Amino acid sequence: MKPPLPPFNAESAAQKVRLAEDAWNSRDPDRVVGVYTDDTVWRNRAEFPVGREQVHALLTRKWARELDYRLIKELWAFSGNRIAVRFAYEWRDDSGHWFRSYGNENWEFTDEGLMRRRFASINDLPIAESARLFFWPLGRRPDEHPGLSDLGL
Repeated sequence: MKPPLPPFNAESAAQKVRLAEDAWNSRDPDRVVGVYTDDTVWRNRAEFPVGREQVHALLTRKWARELDYRLIKELWAFSGNRIAVRFAYEWRDDSGHWFRSYGNENWEFTDEGLMRRRFASINDLPIAESARLFFWPLGRRPDEHPGLSDLGL
């Protein structure tokens, strides 16, 4: 069981989104894959992993390439066992070039609160280091740090 469980209300959906953000900001594939079903189905950019093992491999590659990764997720909509999220994250490559990646995710959960399906659409925008907006030590975003709407994103 991975509470909060569906059917979601505004509070439980927002909590599920924040828990996901916290896990992704850990940049720990072992931690992240634990909230997905064994046969989870993803669409992530041009990759279509199926199952925890393939998702783990995708995340391992992702965080080896996307350095200084900081993510903010925001609840967009919810109904029953589904949640729609918008997100942005900032990262740099190994050459020191900074990016802000924007996207949307559609999530579907089992009755036990595990994510069965995750469909993500993501766009990358090169940014100057001076244009960065996400400033906190690597790891969990502090509660007092502005969210996407507060930042005008």
